[in-house]
Amino acid sequence: MNKKLDMARQQKRYEALVNVFSADLYRYAYWICHDPDIAQDLVQETCLRAWKSLDSLLDDKSAKGWLFTILRRENARRFERKQHPLVDIADHDVADNSDLNQEMDSELLIRKISTLSDEYKEPLLLQLIAGFSAEEIGQQLDLNKNTVLTRLFRAKNLLKSSLTSVTTSEASHG
Repeated sequence: MNKKLDMARQQKRYEALVNVFSADLYRYAYWICHDPDIAQDLVQETCLRAWKSLDSLLDDKSAKGWLFTILRRENARRFERKQHPLVDIADHDVADNSDLNQEMDSELLIRKISTLSDEYKEPLLLQLIAGFSAEEIGQQLDLNKNTVLTRLFRAKNLLKSSLTSVTTSEASHG
């Protein structure tokens, strides 16, 4: 009977965590892989690992960081497991709608973020997508807060200068 009660408590704790953080986990997963199916798989794998090691989460206040760490590790495992097929861009139609410019701007930003080195990209995505503070990012990446702040500052400056050079280049060719 006592075992059933413990299992029920653990189930409720797990469900509460998943309900609170699943949308944030998916949003972050989608940003790092750009594929809704892979993002969903990453979230499911994250939740499975979280369930299996729920006892290692000692403080529910650190659950978000704990779950995001699991997700980042799952994403890394994805690259260890398999090679992804190449896609021929000629096989895909270009969208024809009024939001094309905005879509192109978003795609440009995503491309520019993806060209950043991991030391700048990871803290930036953790801040923008997951909403972590510099201190929380430091805990996630095992860095001190000042290092995180410096990397965020540099990442934003690199993006700004990269986007400015694209705009300047377009203006001179346009």
